[in-house]
Order: sequence, then C-alpha cells, then structure tokens
Amino acid sequence: MPPSPAPLRTERLALRRFIADDAELVVALHGDPEVMHFIDTGRPVARDTVLQRTLPEFLSWSGKPGDPAAALGVWAAEAAATGEFIGWFALRPAAPGRDEAELGYRLCRAAWGRGYATEGARAVVERAFGGPAGPFVRRITATTMTVNRRSRHVLEKAGLHYVRTFFEEWPDYIEGAEHGDVEYAVTHDAWAAARQ
Repeated sequence: MPPSPAPLRTERLALRRFIADDAELVVALHGDPEVMHFIDTGRPVARDTVLQRTLPEFLSWSGKPGDPAAALGVWAAEAAATGEFIGWFALRPAAPGRDEAELGYRLCRAAWGRGYATEGARAVVERAFGGPAGPFVRRITATTMTVNRRSRHVLEKAGLHYVRTFFEEWPDYIEGAEHGDVEYAVTHDAWAAARQ
C-alpha cells in the first residue's frame, strides 16, 4: 500500500484532519445562514445535528498511514500565517465501488472573496490526482446550485468543467432552485494534460 500522504499545505492555507476540539468551530460555520444559503435546505444546521452527525463523520476520516483513502476525507482549513479556522474542504467517495470522489468545501464569511476556496480546492484535487503513488481516484465531481455563481467560478478555477444541469425534488424550496443544479467534473487524464 502507498504511504499516507503528507499534511496539506498551500501558500496561505494549512489543511489538517478534524479533532473533537473543533466542535464549536463547525457549529458556528454550519450555523451561519449566509454560509448555508445554497446548501442542503438553505437554512442553518442545528447544533445537535452538527455534534451528533456532522462532526463524527468528519472525525471518521483519520488518514491512517498506509491507507490509500488517506487522500480522501475532510480537512479543517486554517490560515497558515495565523492558525485561524476558515472552514473545511472535502473529497469523499462519490459512490461505493467507483473510482470517483466528490469535492466539497465550506468557508466562513470572513474568508470569502480572498481566493481561499480556489486555493484549497486545487490542493485537494492535486492530492487525489498527483500523489507520489499515483492518482487515488480517476475522476472528481462537484455539484452546486445553478444560481451559485461564486461556487461555479471556484470549481472552474480548480480545473473542473461543466458537465450538465439537472433537477431534483427537494423537501424545502431554496430561492433559485427552479434553475436546477449543475455538475462539474475533471478526470485525472484531463487534469494531467492541462498541467503540461
């Protein structure tokens, strides 16, 4: 098995695995109505839900040495210069038995508009595609609401390309849902070719 990848660092970000002491940071992030506007129900997530579901899922991604899945998971993102928590980035298996992962991220409002989303997204894509042992997945996907132009721009700058617009039934209406959702994706081969 390949060795566990080193911690993720970029010019301005340090990405690390979550720990139990991060609970209040995640509660605050997921409790911000502006952060959650285009996600799931479009409403803040209840504290109990974050503590009983979200954080345990984040903690389950340990990145154990020798585990090929160490390139996947959820990372707490901090400003490298200050250690300030700014959000998280994730690459999770898209479906069981498929060589595909889904990219996701969520940032505190104070970190918006500073290029952190693109920087972090690029870092986790590179981790999954460009590790010393070769790619951990063959394709990376991401979805967002059609009207979420900021996220669409981040996905494009991270190297993903528009695939399709699709419509799903959601239990709660979110403004703009009538325009559907969009899928973006990039394969390892396309990513590697773009870097040459």
